[in-house]
Amino acid sequence: MVAQKNGVSAKGLQKVLGLGSYQTAWTWLHKFRRLMVLSGRSKLEGAVEVDEVFVGGKTPGKRGRGAEGKSIVAVAVEVKGRKTGRVRLEKIPDASANSLKAFIERNVKLSSTIITDGWPSYSELEELGYSHKIQKSTVNEEDEEILPNVHRVASLLKRWLLGTHQSYLNKNKLGYYLDEYVFRYNRRTSNSRSLLFMRLLEQAVIAEPVTYDEIINKNHGC
Repeated sequence: MVAQKNGVSAKGLQKVLGLGSYQTAWTWLHKFRRLMVLSGRSKLEGAVEVDEVFVGGKTPGKRGRGAEGKSIVAVAVEVKGRKTGRVRLEKIPDASANSLKAFIERNVKLSSTIITDGWPSYSELEELGYSHKIQKSTVNEEDEEILPNVHRVASLLKRWLLGTHQSYLNKNKLGYYLDEYVFRYNRRTSNSRSLLFMRLLEQAVIAEPVTYDEIINKNHGC
């Protein structure tokens, strides 16, 4: 799972290990994904771009109303000059102020500067203790141009989901796939895959065991 840059699907793991059951491979992968949110991880800080994107489905999403078969994913990205720092991704129920403010409070350190577009749901961020910078688009500008870091990460996420997991992606377990992507993205500059393996192993030692039934009966996300 960590040896390959883009990870592996359950079908791929079943084939590589010669497992007789797809269910076994799927369960193993989800057990590892549950370990990828490290306990006590620090929040994002500094300048942080935030936006929402639509994942899945076949029709374009419309902000505030969504689209059939699609999930809304909140994205936060640290801005480090012309580069991106760490990221956070979460499946959220809607693009309301309550959902977006809760996402930001969980993932971004107070006093950081939140950079967003003009969506009204972000209007109360300064009351929470953040600086808020609104990037307003001109007539000819797209969201990708005013919030380039968020949309670069979102584009890579969609490509990863399509390329690695394809039609096997379980919408109700989307949160676990997002956790895996965050784990990989935030360690993209690591020179040693063995360190990623060690991190997962450390988490596995301290984590509570989980059964297949517990995994399939619990949705991760909204």
